Amino acid sequence: MSGTTSQADPIDATARTVLLNRAQTTKFCDNHVSTAKYGILTFLPRFLYEQIRRAANAFFLFIALMQQIPDVSPTGRYTTLVPLIFILTVAGIKEIIEDYVSILLNGALNYFLRNGAWQTIIWKQVAVGDMVKVTNGQHLPADMVIVSSSEPQAMCYTETSNLDGETNLKIRQGLSLTASFQSLEELMALSGRLECEGPNRHLYDFTGTLRLDNHNPAPLGPDQVLLRGAQLRNTQWVVGIVVYTGHDSKLMQNSTKAPLKRSNVERVTNMQILVLFGILLVMALVSSIGAAIWNKQHTDEACWYLSRDISLNFWYNLLTFIILYNNLIPISLLVTLEVVKFTQALFINWDVEMYYAETDTPAMARTSNLNEELGQVKYLFSDKTGTLTCNIMHFKKCTIAGITYGHLPSTSHNSTEFDDPALIQNIEKNHPTSPQICEFLTMMAVCHTVVPEREGNQIIFQASSPDEGALVKGAKSLGFVFTARTPHSVIIEAVSIVCGHKFSPFLAPQATRATLTAHCSSLGDSLRKENELALIIDGQTLKYALSFEVRQAFLDLALSCKAVICCRVSPLQKSEIVDMVKKHVKAITLAIGDGANDVGMIQTAHVGVGISGNEGMQATNSSDYSIAQFSYLEKLLLVHGAWSYNRVTKCILYCFYKNVVLYIIELWFAFVNGFSGQILFERWCIGLYNVIFTALPPFTLGIFDRPCSQQNMLRFPQLYRITQNAEGFNTKVFWGHCINALIHSIILFWFPLKVLEHGNYRKHSHYVVVTVCLKAGMETTAWTRFSHLAVWGSMVLWMLFFAVYSAIWPSIPIAPDMLGQAGRVMQCWSFWLGLILVPTACLLKDVVGRRTVRKTLLEEVQELEARAVDPGAAVLRDASGRSLNERAHLLTRVFRKMPSSVGRSNSVQQTVSHGYAFSQEEHGVVSQSQVVRSYDTTRQRPSL
Repeated sequence: MSGTTSQADPIDATARTVLLNRAQTTKFCDNHVSTAKYGILTFLPRFLYEQIRRAANAFFLFIALMQQIPDVSPTGRYTTLVPLIFILTVAGIKEIIEDYVSILLNGALNYFLRNGAWQTIIWKQVAVGDMVKVTNGQHLPADMVIVSSSEPQAMCYTETSNLDGETNLKIRQGLSLTASFQSLEELMALSGRLECEGPNRHLYDFTGTLRLDNHNPAPLGPDQVLLRGAQLRNTQWVVGIVVYTGHDSKLMQNSTKAPLKRSNVERVTNMQILVLFGILLVMALVSSIGAAIWNKQHTDEACWYLSRDISLNFWYNLLTFIILYNNLIPISLLVTLEVVKFTQALFINWDVEMYYAETDTPAMARTSNLNEELGQVKYLFSDKTGTLTCNIMHFKKCTIAGITYGHLPSTSHNSTEFDDPALIQNIEKNHPTSPQICEFLTMMAVCHTVVPEREGNQIIFQASSPDEGALVKGAKSLGFVFTARTPHSVIIEAVSIVCGHKFSPFLAPQATRATLTAHCSSLGDSLRKENELALIIDGQTLKYALSFEVRQAFLDLALSCKAVICCRVSPLQKSEIVDMVKKHVKAITLAIGDGANDVGMIQTAHVGVGISGNEGMQATNSSDYSIAQFSYLEKLLLVHGAWSYNRVTKCILYCFYKNVVLYIIELWFAFVNGFSGQILFERWCIGLYNVIFTALPPFTLGIFDRPCSQQNMLRFPQLYRITQNAEGFNTKVFWGHCINALIHSIILFWFPLKVLEHGNYRKHSHYVVVTVCLKAGMETTAWTRFSHLAVWGSMVLWMLFFAVYSAIWPSIPIAPDMLGQAGRVMQCWSFWLGLILVPTACLLKDVVGRRTVRKTLLEEVQELEARAVDPGAAVLRDASGRSLNERAHLLTRVFRKMPSSVGRSNSVQQTVSHGYAFSQEEHGVVSQSQVVRSYDTTRQRPSL
């Protein structure tokens, strides 16, 4: 038995004392644990705080409050408040749905020694000092000190993938003092106290002392502790004393609050909203100054025919104009984006091509706020074992006495078994190499540390590594079956062979330790430009490379290489590398991994992707998106990412466009109404403009539009550069759309005013709705039935509303000034002429400037798709003249999907039916030779 403390070791000031089989006199943290973002009582304040942090929500809350001041709002008291409440309600429902999945295992069951008997109790009722029994396959409900187990010398084996990402099982061993306490009576007779350090986050440290009555104190170390979240494996049962529960457990002490991630598109949008708010204030200030000048020049005596019920106070008028122009910033944008992104996330979840049937694992968007970020990734950080590789070994090929047997995997040969009959035939036919073959297979069957376990007639091999397991299973398939182990022998079939030999796989690490300065100097002008180079660095060297003195040189060198391979790095180093690139390079980063040791970099990167693998669910639970196979990342980025970016940016730009068009018209109207703050359009026509009349086009653009088909997005990965370089949404593009909307507003107001000066002013609203709906049609590249419904249906809906709304007074006491408007407008020939000329004049510039002089790759692909020509058959070339089809073929080979038969057959933690046993960790509590000689699988294990 080993420990880290002696009898005299001091316990720090935050130490705790646990009484054995007695009620605790000190109140400790309860065992209820949740990683949910919200609680029942904290939901409302935390949710409102998160929402008001958004500039747009804070602005509209301010407008809604100002509208409650009597006679200050020209658009009524509730035209902002009602939509804002609706937006917050939708956002709240979405937050509740996404947060619901974050609740941990508080309802799982284990056996606890209470009132002299074993009782089944749920986790959240576990208390410090409880005696807990955990059986094979169960997870540990709390941190506890081992008392005894079913294995020799109170040993037990745990898988800690949820804690540190390691799948190899770790050996833990109780004190020899308590190893014999196995019966209920013996456990009940335990009396004394356990002293240990206070709760902390150090997974591999523990200091304590067990003081049993009538026994000498015994030191406790980390080898005697089982941690919450670990899984008991290859051990029938273990009994322990609970020392840390709930948020005091080392698992929860190591958990970090998931960072609040915001997409680059959202950051750019927020900045433009602030600039637009500044413009809104300038418009309101100009209008207030105009009102002051007009009122000074037009006295009550001169304008006796006017009802001068407006305020002459400058600041009062300023507030009125701020409210009048407030929808220059579209309030509908927020709820539109919430619905659009949520639907895009559902598309990812529903993608059958990213569904892994062997483990029933679909792709999952764990957040919908970063969909468009998937379309902008420039730097990819990937774990290797379990992510790029499946970490599954199969015995496929061997060479015996100079003769090679077996086949390596290929696309035409997908078997996972050794299938060369020549090897067995050479044994049966007494080939000259038959003795060597028998010796080779015998060594495969006995030279290892594997422990066999029987489940009925089936033998389960518990191996320390996939390599060992593959060789033992390979020997079994060839007739040399390892069946049992005793302290002095191993048994294959009916042959007893004295002693065994440990199998140690050959390791070939690659690392470079050349100085960074020399490498940077050798690159010269090519530094920080991508070269056909790969940088390989190990964890020990990386420790110095990430130091402050040489960090910049390391970054410059890394950015100069096409790939960087970091060998044997710690979880902290992974996250430090991601953070370094994230902070010093203006580019979107993505981290992907499958183990708990990848959580840090997954949470640090702009986008984190978890793979449901052999290393537990911690990476998946901490990720933004989860997939079952690395190969699915291709479609997640090139298709879903690029589509989502294209859809979200179009939706945002269109929402701003249609609002700028409408509300700048109110500014032009102020110049002809004496800056009185009066509105050109009827109050509820304005209120329903975003909610009904132009609500559908943004949804269809954001949900159904796409630049080109899925097949061509994958065939031509160069199309990803459009979204990767933010060509579709940046400051220039945003203000280009706003200026275009400004021009359209000028045409929509001044052209009808001058040409149709004696007509009805309600014609403006018809022209606005028709123009913005047709603009949506021009922005659509993939027409669907929903697109047609949105564009043409919105125009028809407005006409029907206008007809009904003009006839409801006095039956319904609203809008008396609208009475009879529809009849007069529809009978006016100038209205119909304007309905053709005005939208045409607005959109003519858009039609003419739609295509560039030199066609882009996207335009070429779109034209070929429109002509129903397969772009793959056409030889498309880039600026250097290289075939784009060739590049696409190369990329397809990189992401070539592994056949399902050699895939991750047990990639979800809950379905794993076997384990990689007995970790070969250095300086473990029990050496491998001790483990092997402690077992006699021919005898039955003790039961509790």
